[in-house]
Amino acid sequence: MRISSLVTRRPLGGRTLFSFSSSAAAAATSGAATIQPAAAVAVGTNAAGEQTFAFSFHADDFDTHNFPALPSASSPLTKSDLLDLYRQMSRIRRLETASDQLYKSKLIRGFCHLSTGQEAIAAGMESAITKQDSIITAYRCHGFALGRGASATGVIGELMGRTVGTSKGKGGSMHIFGPEFYGGNGIVGAQVPLGAGVALAHKYRGIPATVFALYGDGAANQGQVFEAYNMAKLWNLPVVFGCENNLYGMGTAAARAAASTKYFTRGDYIPGIRVNGMDVLAVREACKIAREYTIANGPLVMEFVTYRYGGHSMSDPGTTYRSREEIQQTRSTRDCINNLKSRILESGAGTEEELKAIDKEARVEIDAAVAESKAAPEPPIEALNEDIYAPGTYSPATVRGCEPFYV
Repeated sequence: MRISSLVTRRPLGGRTLFSFSSSAAAAATSGAATIQPAAAVAVGTNAAGEQTFAFSFHADDFDTHNFPALPSASSPLTKSDLLDLYRQMSRIRRLETASDQLYKSKLIRGFCHLSTGQEAIAAGMESAITKQDSIITAYRCHGFALGRGASATGVIGELMGRTVGTSKGKGGSMHIFGPEFYGGNGIVGAQVPLGAGVALAHKYRGIPATVFALYGDGAANQGQVFEAYNMAKLWNLPVVFGCENNLYGMGTAAARAAASTKYFTRGDYIPGIRVNGMDVLAVREACKIAREYTIANGPLVMEFVTYRYGGHSMSDPGTTYRSREEIQQTRSTRDCINNLKSRILESGAGTEEELKAIDKEARVEIDAAVAESKAAPEPPIEALNEDIYAPGTYSPATVRGCEPFYV
């Protein structure tokens, strides 16, 4: 079943619109007709003598536009590979759950956008790339920062506006940075041309690395996205334009905002891949191929079909434009963590006890990060004038508009 077939036509004022039904939206998040994860299809050993596992994919886990067919099975993974993927998704889920609680306790203020349900994208992508590669994304950024190497304390501390945060408590939820991680950007779609710029820097310096420039389906119709496509293709920049299609741009279903929801075909002259964003192994495989392709050939457009369990942000209950049944159905049948858990257990790559131990590790880590962040101070008023200019170049005594008088 193609995702594009999961829409229904309905007339409105002489026009024909496409809209996802509740069941179609839930089914679209998996890209597969069955909720059961595919079994291991091959078992062997690697050069180090470690047992390896490979898993088959469903026919609808991938779709392509002017791009060769993708593999039907994952590349071999060791037990440690599988447990690391599970660990990373568990850490992200736990961090987002803690952030939800801290926001409701008013210890996190301002904007806060959580990625609960979408963990497979950050975890699968990180496992497929190198530390030389770069990621830039929008405001649903906490999991990517964690994967790139930011500590849980750095992320949570930043959310809480404390000095232990990745931006010393001055950036907040939407401005988190890390090694080869360029944010967390609050202006919708603005990170896409910035990502093309980072790719230009890689090419200019002769670095064999790619950039994943991520944006949501809500930003996919912006002109700057298509301008970035054009420049990237003209110069054959090593960049993957990745659309995280969670089916809703804020409170609007994708099909109500876009004449075509085949976001992976939007590059036209640029090849495209659509991947089941609820399957971490499918994401991993697609990102590996995308990395290799873009370094050698130039830009690629990817669409990760996924689903967010919460609202657009913490101020959005997320239930006024979709049913609670739709959310619950997706959570109970398509969850990316449960999907990988089933594969690990059924293949014999790990035990229930090992996975419970990983869940406990994540809980202990995040709880400690919350405690450390709560104990850390907020930045002093003098910090308003810091980090404006390059270190050692200029230290202004005052900055117009940032004096305490205005604050």
